[in-house]
Amino acid sequence: MRASALNVEAAQASATAAGQLPDPRLSFGLSGFPISGPSAGRFDETMMTMFKVGIQQDVPSGARRRAERNIAEADIDMALASAETILWEVRIATGEAWIDLHYAERRLAVLEDLLVSLEPLWAAAPSGVASSRIRPAEALEPVELRADLEDRRDRLQADLASARARLSRWTGDPAPTTEGPIPNIDLSIETWTVRLSDLPPLRAYSAATQRATADVDLARAARSPDWSFEVSYGHRDPMFGDLVSVGASVRLPLFQTSRQEPVIQARAADALRVSAERESAERAWLAQLQGDLARYSSARARWIRARDVVLPSLRNRADLVTASYAAGTADLSDVLDAFTSLADARLDVLDREAEVARQAVQITLTYGSGQ
Repeated sequence: MRASALNVEAAQASATAAGQLPDPRLSFGLSGFPISGPSAGRFDETMMTMFKVGIQQDVPSGARRRAERNIAEADIDMALASAETILWEVRIATGEAWIDLHYAERRLAVLEDLLVSLEPLWAAAPSGVASSRIRPAEALEPVELRADLEDRRDRLQADLASARARLSRWTGDPAPTTEGPIPNIDLSIETWTVRLSDLPPLRAYSAATQRATADVDLARAARSPDWSFEVSYGHRDPMFGDLVSVGASVRLPLFQTSRQEPVIQARAADALRVSAERESAERAWLAQLQGDLARYSSARARWIRARDVVLPSLRNRADLVTASYAAGTADLSDVLDAFTSLADARLDVLDREAEVARQAVQITLTYGSGQ
């Protein structure tokens, strides 16, 4: 963002010089100095030798200077559009990184809670073997489950560190944290009215079109003649007197078919290319919007189903199997299977919620004009 701001500053500074007259040229020299004949190599009062000094000013056509000013203004607009797009991209990336860190912390907290809740199961295995309620081989199953959960905890800790690093990249905070509740992830997409033309990447095409049009105008300005004016002063021998000369020259665009017209056609083709690219980008963004909304709806439905149907069912199953185990009508392997499924379901629900939240943030910050 700082780099894009400097780009805007550079474009604004450059615009001051656009359309100005070129710097004048100073000319000076010796005229009429003899190099042959009786007076060769020396100043002779009969010769017209003189010292000459003059100043020359080129004056490009008004059309050329107007086109140069229009190009400078278009460059400023393009720099501003680029800065706006970068800010938009940074906001989206920062929002997604915040969500990733938030849910990485929650996943780790849920797993830690699972490990604590299963502590009685770890303790039950040795006592079950001692009382001959379970076979010695069954006592290893809780150990394997605990090791698997601890492996998963290690992976979640690595995911947490990675998520914190990504958020640190976008905020500059070396140790960022997430505070407060998450944003609203229940989007009423049916009532959304998205104006794709408001997206910064598409708005940038307006500046690009303006620049392409100015380039066409500059190419057309080459058909108008440019002038150059000169004033000079010549110092001669006093017996002849000094001279003042005034002159003008003009560029004659006589061969426009082979010189100016091809350039005009090239710049016009560039302008049409920008228009075609804008149409292509609009179609791409429309397709992406429709896909994003469809993926969000699907992810939200799967999350609600897992949260409201699957998880309560597995929780009830775990309670029933635990009661059966206490009554001696279920094996320890049944309890382990029930609690393993419940642990997977809790983490799966959180994963699905995180997916919904990430998509909600991405959709809102991308299409919602900063909602």
